[in-house]
Parts: sequence; structure tokens; C-alpha cells
Amino acid sequence: MALRDKDEISGTETTGHEWDGIRELDTPMPRWWLYTYYACIIFAIGYVIAYPAWPVIHRATPGVLGYSSRVELTKEIDAARLAQSSQLERIKSLSLEDIRKDPGLLQFATAGGAAAFRLNCVQCHGSGAAGGKGYPNLNDDDWLWGGTLDQIHTTLQHGIRYMTDADTRQSLMPSFGADSILKPEEVDDVANFVLKISSQPSDEAAALRGAVIFKDNCAACHGENGEGDRKLGAPRLTDKVTLYVTDKASIVAQINKPRQGVMPAWNTRLNEATIKQLALYVHSLGGGEMPAP
Repeated sequence: MALRDKDEISGTETTGHEWDGIRELDTPMPRWWLYTYYACIIFAIGYVIAYPAWPVIHRATPGVLGYSSRVELTKEIDAARLAQSSQLERIKSLSLEDIRKDPGLLQFATAGGAAAFRLNCVQCHGSGAAGGKGYPNLNDDDWLWGGTLDQIHTTLQHGIRYMTDADTRQSLMPSFGADSILKPEEVDDVANFVLKISSQPSDEAAALRGAVIFKDNCAACHGENGEGDRKLGAPRLTDKVTLYVTDKASIVAQINKPRQGVMPAWNTRLNEATIKQLALYVHSLGGGEMPAP
């Protein structure tokens, strides 16, 4: 440590520190910086007094102005709801088809449905509505219960196999293997028949035997040619769009002891306007169908 003195060149007082003959200058901060710093201190003190600041056991200090960001947010939400109320009332009172015919209202409803979908449906159907194993893809035109606006709306209202709703969509596939309705070799034959009608590699002889078994046990729901039945919620088996099945082993497993998916009935969780908005949004994803003439 050296004594504090003035640097001969700059005339600035040193700090008294020296390293290998190099002395540190004690250059003062610029006045504008100091004034700004002091102003920030004064502002901080005023802010702590005026606004909520110090956390205590149950809440923060309220501040003399009594400001609350929660109250501000509530006001903004109420204002937004008030601005939307007329449109929402129209959606509630009009039929889905009438909403679809009004471009402005349809755009509003679809945007609201997209928001409701992200909040309530992405957990199962995915953020892009592409679904996954056990959850249907809503972008294609393969529908278990139909893809018209009214059919989608009914599915949303009452759900699928949701036992607390008396009007829920209901279908039940027997456990052909677990309940010994079919023998293991018969299950294998039916699996080969399903592979064949969906244009996948199969054992031709087994598929021929499976066709007879299928007609006797499965055609009542799935149709004689595996085309499915939307009234019963029986899937079409002639394509490769499936919820649980990906190969022969999973087909056999589904025939032996089928998995039965459940979808909630949203009529007790969402209001009618929101359900209509969801129906319009899902219908707009690419697989929506027009009602039959």
C-alpha cells in the first residue's frame, strides 16, 4: 500500500493502491451519473411507499395508493368479455349452420374455439390436434361418430362412454379372446382378415378363414366389408387409420381384450357458446364434413 497522492500526468488523486509500480487512480464518477443514481434511490423509496412492495406473511404491503395488478387485470378481462358478449350471445342463439354462413361471426367463433381447444383439448389430442395412440386425429376425415358440425357438437356435449351423462356416445366391443368367444387360432385368422382388407401383408389362407369368422361375429358392427358404422361408433377397418392398432400383434390384442377410450362430456364444464365454438374449430381443421342432403 502506498500513500494517497496525485498522479503527475492527470492530476487525479490515487487510491493508495499499487501493484508492480502501477498506481490506481481514484477517478470520480461523472456528475450526471451520480445525479441519476440518487434520483433512482429517491424513486425507489417513493415506489415502496406508494405501491405494494414488501412481502409479509399473507400479502405484500398495500402501498398508500392501494394499487393492485389483480384488480387491473380483472377490469381488463371484464372489458374484453363485455366487448365479446354480443357476439357470444349470437353464437349461443344461432344454429351452427347459420353461424357458418356468417363469415365475420364464423371467424370470431373459430378463433374462440382455437383458444378453448388449447385450454381443454390439447392434453389428449395434441397442440396440432393430430392425436396419438388412443386419441383420434381431428385433422383427417376418418370419424367414428361422424364429422358434420352437428355430429361433432353432439360428441363434445355428451362425450364418449362418459357414464355420468345419460346421452353419452356409447359403443362396446366384446372381448372375443378373454371371454372365450373365439379360440386363439380364430382370433389370429380374423387379425389376418383385417390386415388383408386394410391392404397390409397377411396370410392368405388364414384371411380366408377369418372372413367367415368376421362375418359371423364382427360384421354386425363393422359392416360386412369392414367399412364401419358411425351410428354405432364402429371404426372403419379398410384403411390404416387406427387408435390402438399398428401391427398384427396389436390387432390380436384388440380382438382379445379391446381398449375402450373415454371422452368427457363438456356440457357440464363449458357453456353452450364455447362448445359451439369448439365444434366450429374442429370442423375447420380439414376433416369437417357437410351434412348429407
